[in-house]
Amino acid sequence: MAPKHHPTPLSGGDRKALAKELGRSRAMTTILAGQAAEARAKGEALIRQADKLLGESFNERLWSDGGPIDPSPTVDQAINGGFAWLAIECSRCKTRRDVDLAALRHPPTTFVHDLASRLRCSKCAKAGRRPSATLLQLMSRPRQAVPET
Repeated sequence: MAPKHHPTPLSGGDRKALAKELGRSRAMTTILAGQAAEARAKGEALIRQADKLLGESFNERLWSDGGPIDPSPTVDQAINGGFAWLAIECSRCKTRRDVDLAALRHPPTTFVHDLASRLRCSKCAKAGRRPSATLLQLMSRPRQAVPET
């Protein structure tokens, strides 16, 4: 967009007044842009906090009710809330696994509870079976592997 053209007034006093008003306008632009950035940062922090609370609520409902909960957070909301991992368990062989939500090839708008029917156990797949997974909880990081003795 081309800058707006302000015709230069003929008298000296009017030129000074125009220059002063243009300076005030440019200063106000900087102030308003700073306030907008600050408000956006506050809004993003509030959205992040809301996504974290949504993930914690989902974990509590999952623990208390014991099954996939609808509605659940989307994959994008879970990652934004700090829950980048999903603990699952095979419904057949009871093998537990942690799934990185960011590495999934699903749209970020996919609900977490929809993943239960899509995730499969790799051990059972080798045996020719395809049981669905049971959701355990959303996690901020994967569980540490227990050293075998």
